[in-house]
Amino acid sequence: MTAARNADDALPVSDVFFAMLRRDMRVARRELPFFLLRTTMQPLLLMVVFGYLLPKMGMVAKGYTATLLPGVVSLSLALSAVQSVSLPMVAQFGFSKEIEDRLLAPIPSHLVALELVTAGTLQGLLAGLFVLPVGRIIMGAIPGLGFANAAQVLSVMLLGAATFSALGLLIGCAISPAQIGLMFSSIIGPMIFFGCMYYPWKGLDTVPVMKYAVLVNPLVYVAEGMRATLTPGVPHMDLTVIGIALLALLMLFWWLGLRAFMKRAVT
Repeated sequence: MTAARNADDALPVSDVFFAMLRRDMRVARRELPFFLLRTTMQPLLLMVVFGYLLPKMGMVAKGYTATLLPGVVSLSLALSAVQSVSLPMVAQFGFSKEIEDRLLAPIPSHLVALELVTAGTLQGLLAGLFVLPVGRIIMGAIPGLGFANAAQVLSVMLLGAATFSALGLLIGCAISPAQIGLMFSSIIGPMIFFGCMYYPWKGLDTVPVMKYAVLVNPLVYVAEGMRATLTPGVPHMDLTVIGIALLALLMLFWWLGLRAFMKRAVT
């Protein structure tokens, strides 16, 4: 009788999932100034230098901001999503051991991982939506910038944030607190410079080897997707190819990240 009553009183899994998600978003809201500073400082500095100062000096073409803004938005989105999952995961599996409390919740372990990825996706989306209007203010008029395809813009941002959030799960389960610096130097750094953030992918036609080598970088597809939807006049990949690539990478990172998470959760 007691076991049956306890089973009846147990919260539905969906209620537990969304309760955990609301908790994480409340924490993010309390830390919003720090969150925005941590995830948007680098993109904003890039816009000030490359999108405002250099054009004022005449050192870059006037239309360059149409290439740069989508790239910077994608960078902000990607950094926020991957850091919002990977850094807390490293701490929770390392010194804080908070992950043990999460795993004690009446919810399957794979849904604990899914909740972390969902929270990271929402934070990545928030960062991208914050940087977009700020970038427009900093850089002034952007040639060809339009929001007629707002649904496509949001779809690319959401898919990109989810992809990098899943990547954050994988990274967070794969490294130790002592290796956080290595993550930025060996993963995040190359991803930024070879992520077609500063230049369109089609601009690499003159360097064929590099043009196809960078296709392993998920930031390429997010940056190209943002150009295809925000500044379609800039040369870009086909939007269908971008969507398929991001979906494939999302499933790959989720599968690898979930395997790593489940392995760490039982040890």
